[in-house]
Amino acid sequence: MKIPLFPLNTVLFPQGELQLRLFEPRYIDMVSECLRSDSGFGLCLRDESKEITKGVGFFPLGTYVKIIDWDQMNDGLLGIKVIGERRFKVENYDAQKNNLYIGNVTLLDEDDGLLPEAYQNFSHLLKEISKRYKLPLIDVPEQFEKATWISDRLAELLPFDITAKQSLLEMNNSLNRLDYMQALLIKINSGEYSES
Repeated sequence: MKIPLFPLNTVLFPQGELQLRLFEPRYIDMVSECLRSDSGFGLCLRDESKEITKGVGFFPLGTYVKIIDWDQMNDGLLGIKVIGERRFKVENYDAQKNNLYIGNVTLLDEDDGLLPEAYQNFSHLLKEISKRYKLPLIDVPEQFEKATWISDRLAELLPFDITAKQSLLEMNNSLNRLDYMQALLIKINSGEYSES
């Protein structure tokens, strides 16, 4: 599958939403084409350590997104809202003349099992966060049984640095994600955690 790639300083998980403001012509053209063809594009975390002279480095594992809303903003920029659909891995990519990257990607499968009893504390934590901050997540109670959905929402909401979020996105098993988050939360609680 070939898709345009958009390197950003953020990590988005499947079913997560993100607002973007665009001003570069290559990305405005990309969005126009996506809206015209009802297709999406790939969000990848920029990798500052791999930046090269003529381009930008990015992590090869990202999230395929679809545009769910758009608007011309008062400052003249194009505002879009996207929702994550599937994780993908970039197999290879090329830069077009306008420096838009087009990647040949493989969409990744998600484990869609129910949350085991031993991990129910994560469901309770997400419910508590949703109630406290009045998040719309609480309106979909059936999702609080799904391990992948819970791990994705917590990875978005908890105060982990961007590198940890990328590591979480790259994990194929939702229970491994939850175990990793538990270890990070213990470090945060003990004061040992510092953003890199």
